[in-house]
Amino acid sequence: MTRRRKILGSIALILAVALGALAFALSHESACTPAPALAADAPRMKAIAHRCYGGPEVLKLEEIEKPVPADNEVLVKVHAAGVNPLDWHYLRGKPYIMRLGSGFGAPGTPRLGVDFAGTVEAVGSRVTRFKPGDAVFGGKRGAFAEYVRVPEDQSLVLKPANVSFEQAASAPIAAVTALQALRDQGRLKPGQKVLINGASGGVGTFAVQIAKALGAEVTGVCSTRNVAMVEALGADHVVDYTQEDFIEGGQVYDLVLDNVGNRPLSDYTDVLKPDGIFVIIGGPNEGAWLGAMISPIKAKLLSPFVSQDFRFFLADANPADLAVLGEMMQSGKLVPVIDRRYPLAEVPAAIAYLESGRARGKVIIDVP
Repeated sequence: MTRRRKILGSIALILAVALGALAFALSHESACTPAPALAADAPRMKAIAHRCYGGPEVLKLEEIEKPVPADNEVLVKVHAAGVNPLDWHYLRGKPYIMRLGSGFGAPGTPRLGVDFAGTVEAVGSRVTRFKPGDAVFGGKRGAFAEYVRVPEDQSLVLKPANVSFEQAASAPIAAVTALQALRDQGRLKPGQKVLINGASGGVGTFAVQIAKALGAEVTGVCSTRNVAMVEALGADHVVDYTQEDFIEGGQVYDLVLDNVGNRPLSDYTDVLKPDGIFVIIGGPNEGAWLGAMISPIKAKLLSPFVSQDFRFFLADANPADLAVLGEMMQSGKLVPVIDRRYPLAEVPAAIAYLESGRARGKVIIDVP
């Protein structure tokens, strides 16, 4: 027995040391490094980069090498890019758990931005769906730049002619998230009642309109200054959370879409029908290690004890759903709400504004 205890104790000690080493590696932040030098004859472009983790102050507008498309890739001249919470999570490298993929100590990929819209400048030899001059929109890491290179079969579709580059650039992450949350995760059907908590933000403004397009009766929750805007988006009912508590309103819903995560999950069992679905999109930052991922964990723990379905998902900006959103924008069923516009050099200010939580709809970067 003594020998067994020693073996178990040794294993526990090794595990503790390994976890401690991993925790140190994840939380360690290296100093910022300068941009690498370019060859004198290298083609150049301007791009936003961060060569260390930190706040908006570590972002720099740099000259980097202009990409050349591979055989299966499309080179897009970016005209507009959308800002998302994902950008400042990558910027800060928080929660720390995400550094398993983004890089230990410093970002493995210094480029920021995902949503973009622009014009195809060049295509690889095997590309058949796009040609130079096509107006397109989609998602690719490094969109805060003059050019972005995208594989043909990934997140890239043609932009409708009657949709501006700014409008198209606002859609890939937020609108795809709203569409998949309502249609796929929430299984929303015509005539059902949906509550959207956080109806005035990036995902929320899209979700209100998409839910209406799917035939739902929509209740949006927002602050006083955003009530008129959410009503104009088509919400059937708007709850001003500074004046009333939607949990105590007596209404029950088939689906709740939570973009905020500002209440205990157990509160929602009272406003969901017995077979209702609760979809988590956003949550509060509950610590540096797991951050908003705490909310999905809590949902997983709660689900076995209630009849409702509490779920979390990660959106997939696939071409099929981008095309659906393009058609909705073209028909006028979906009109992006753009709060502020910033030039490329002011991406740090744009991210700081989004991180403040005051943004209504989307924040856009205009790229000359």
